[in-house]
Amino acid sequence: MALTMGEPGGVGAEITVRAYRALQDEGLPFYYCGHAGLIDDAARLTGMGVAVIAIEGPEQATAAFAKGLPVIDMPLAAKVTTKVASPAHAPAVVCSIEMAMDHALAGRASAIVTNPIQKHSLHQAGFPYPGHTEFLEARAGAGKAVMMLEGAGLRVVPVTIHEALRTAIARLTPALIEETGRAAALGLQRDFGIKSPRLAVAGLNPHAGENGDMGDEEERIVAPAIAALRATGIEAFGPLSPDTMFTARARAGYDAALCLYHDQALIPLKTLAMDEGVNVTLGLPFVRTSPDHGTALDIAGKGIADPGSLIAALKLAAKIAAHRETSA
Repeated sequence: MALTMGEPGGVGAEITVRAYRALQDEGLPFYYCGHAGLIDDAARLTGMGVAVIAIEGPEQATAAFAKGLPVIDMPLAAKVTTKVASPAHAPAVVCSIEMAMDHALAGRASAIVTNPIQKHSLHQAGFPYPGHTEFLEARAGAGKAVMMLEGAGLRVVPVTIHEALRTAIARLTPALIEETGRAAALGLQRDFGIKSPRLAVAGLNPHAGENGDMGDEEERIVAPAIAALRATGIEAFGPLSPDTMFTARARAGYDAALCLYHDQALIPLKTLAMDEGVNVTLGLPFVRTSPDHGTALDIAGKGIADPGSLIAALKLAAKIAAHRETSA
């Protein structure tokens, strides 16, 4: 598996060395596409004593993993300042993602796992995509990709992602919800072996509109999308009141929740599984996961970053990759 560098000023290298130490005996080898100096610094900071093993390609990673963390070294254009996300590092951050992606597309890597990026600094450097998901979808050119987050027995799929709430609501259409639901159902079948995925679809307004008393988007936009999904054989139901659809009893009744905007999906997921949540991109021709947290600039350099979400992301990537291989 290929692990990308992420934002150099954040906690990516710290959680990488901790994840290596946790997984080195579990038969889940991965290699790091990024600046070797970040790993050296993180190993000293955390006291992990992780050695950097320079490799030239993914084929050397498995043999090297027993000795240390395999790294395909990438230079940085500027000095790294811990806790600071610099646009000067944007080309290397993007190059790391592209390298991992190219390896996966060529069948040289079983999956890619992405360390957190700082979107604002990338945008300052001219990166035109809202985040990883949209970039991977565009570069893969393989159709609709959707972001799904998983943890603590909950899976959530946001229909709109990294955009202002006002913009997200204005963009909602039956077609967009249906397209996202189709991609989610196909991804659950392909990557998780769920033959008939059950999709719970959230309403937009309080109490899912209360029969139109609190808004009519459920009737105009959400209900037609659900009907269209059901017409294709997908078990979708709703619109459900967002304030009750994430209880333990409600969660037992579906395989994934289709949510209409970013926070509607991520607040319950992060509340339940902040330290073990995983971001999965469904619909790509390769497996991609990532930790369900950001660059954590505020704690970078303190040696206290929790690697739990990255470890979960690496394990889930390996599991999905194995499932794809056996079901091909």
